[in-house]
Amino acid sequence: MSYPIDRRGFLRASGAAATAALGLGGALTSCGSANVGTATLSWWDYFTLDNFQPGMTRLIRDIEAGVPDVKIERRSFPFAELERQITLGAISGDLPDIAIVDNVSMNTLGGSNLLADLTDRAERWGQADQYYKGPWRGCQVGGKTLGIPNNSNCLALYYNTRLLKAAGVEPPTTWDELASAAQRLTSGDRYGLALSAIKTEEGVFQFLPFLWQAGGDLDTFGTYGATALSFLDDLIAKGSLSEQCVGWTQQDVNTRFLNQRAAMQINGPWQIPTLKKADFEWNVVALPRDKEAATCLGGENWVLMANSKHLDKAWEVLEYTQRPPVLVPYLVAFGELPARKDLADEGAWASDPALRLFLSQLPLARPRQYGAHYAEASQAVAEAEQAVLTGSPSPSAAAKTAAVKIVKALGEQ
Repeated sequence: MSYPIDRRGFLRASGAAATAALGLGGALTSCGSANVGTATLSWWDYFTLDNFQPGMTRLIRDIEAGVPDVKIERRSFPFAELERQITLGAISGDLPDIAIVDNVSMNTLGGSNLLADLTDRAERWGQADQYYKGPWRGCQVGGKTLGIPNNSNCLALYYNTRLLKAAGVEPPTTWDELASAAQRLTSGDRYGLALSAIKTEEGVFQFLPFLWQAGGDLDTFGTYGATALSFLDDLIAKGSLSEQCVGWTQQDVNTRFLNQRAAMQINGPWQIPTLKKADFEWNVVALPRDKEAATCLGGENWVLMANSKHLDKAWEVLEYTQRPPVLVPYLVAFGELPARKDLADEGAWASDPALRLFLSQLPLARPRQYGAHYAEASQAVAEAEQAVLTGSPSPSAAAKTAAVKIVKALGEQ
């Protein structure tokens, strides 16, 4: 997912802790006893919320009915725990056959030798060109295919149509237009724009599009990071963006938009079900661009564990989940977007204008694929943004400080 929580730094935990921590997961096991010759596959994910259970239960039933001789034993962990449990499982010897992981986890897990190399299987399968470039690239690590996209999402700009019309403002398409619109839409306790700049991966997820739109990337943060930081800092200086954004999650941002205390917000498609209950009209457009257009890729990937005794059967399950009659109902139930281009005209996103807007942005969506030490680089970005937006160092000074840490982290591959 693209939402909350910084989930790194767990690599030093012990095998004993792993055994104890595994009790956190709630098991959802399919009914019935396994037949002789049936492969029982262990499956881990972090979809613990009640609203996910009907869709997940249906998917597992579909798999057990459609893939011969397979039984699924599922365990779900809190979002912030799954990657840690997989890492600890390498010590304790308790690992799943199949897991659904956040796409950012490919940075850490991809360099750990825990994930099965699916390159040859994927080539024989021949479906790679059916996926959007960003989601598929997010499964590539060190020249190998280590996963298959499960679903995708990205960021865009929501706006309150009445407020923009009353202010005579058109939906912005560039940074200059965004800054001007945010200033004109700011009134009283209502800010023109809301976004998340919290000191976690969630905030970095929202910041990276500004860096990319400026024409830069992590390896040029000293220059282009300063540009992106300056733009956001200026929004706060002009009163168009609240300094409190340094503590807001994306859910907090959406709440401000729903309360009409923000005329525009940067957020993802997972907010649409809640927004449909709003008592005002809203719409969504692509993120405004600077030198280029860009948005950040969120979503999950399927992965298999290298030590699985049932790799062939587990791969058969992954292939089966990608069949449209199976995949479309699953994605609709979860409120997610397909990572596959060939499903663009199926499912709820085919008729929902807001979902179609997000879908149209997936070709521009970039994965956060920077190697095993991305967590350190991400932390440096978050610290720089926090410092600048709370009025400490200048954007240039903060970017240069962060750049040193980022270059070191990216060089430790």
